[in-house]
Amino acid sequence: MREIRRTMTRRSSDPSLPTLFAPGLVLPRSDEPGPNDAIERHLLTLGHQRIAGVDEAGRGPLAGPVVAAAVILDFERLPEGLDDSKKLKAHERERLYDEILLCAEVGVGTAGALEIDRINIRQATLNAMRRALAGLATAPGHALVDGRDVPSRLACPATAVIGGDARSLSIAAASIVAKVTRDRMMATLCGTHPAYGFGRHMGYGTAAHLEAIEAVGPCVHHRRSFAPVAARLARAD
Repeated sequence: MREIRRTMTRRSSDPSLPTLFAPGLVLPRSDEPGPNDAIERHLLTLGHQRIAGVDEAGRGPLAGPVVAAAVILDFERLPEGLDDSKKLKAHERERLYDEILLCAEVGVGTAGALEIDRINIRQATLNAMRRALAGLATAPGHALVDGRDVPSRLACPATAVIGGDARSLSIAAASIVAKVTRDRMMATLCGTHPAYGFGRHMGYGTAAHLEAIEAVGPCVHHRRSFAPVAARLARAD
């Protein structure tokens, strides 16, 4: 399907198409299964250097932060088995996380429950992505951001790539770093708030997590603007 050009200020009428930051930039399609470097190679031919992939983990849970990562890969030193984090087993993500940190530039940004409740999860996610890019040692020449939105006030041009973690190796790497970082944070929270079992469900709304919220109420790391938590607080009033 032909991709249609759009600037960031105009939403595409077709949700399957990416929202683009740079007018005239059209992302290539690839027939290769899984993420590959076709988009990055295309940007390099246009003169963009140091391409950063950006992705997040933790938009949906009832507790904990949303975590974003920005990764600039060295395509001469790619970790073997790099893929969308959702398609990998936990031990594969852990191995790839360590290898990515050894051979790539990485920045991480977070937004906690209080920020999420104050400005909503979408805006908090964009803030975390902005912080991840700012956390890189040097600003990239271009950022590829998973999803439909591009954070504002970036130090580089950026392109939103719908389904980017399944299309771009840089975004796939960022998805792994974000996921592993967040899982480790939730495991730490499990030690300080053992009643909720954060280390098992990572803050998602499982039956066991909902039962714990009902029994003991939410803690400071719960997102009080999310419906199940808000309902429990309303019953306590």
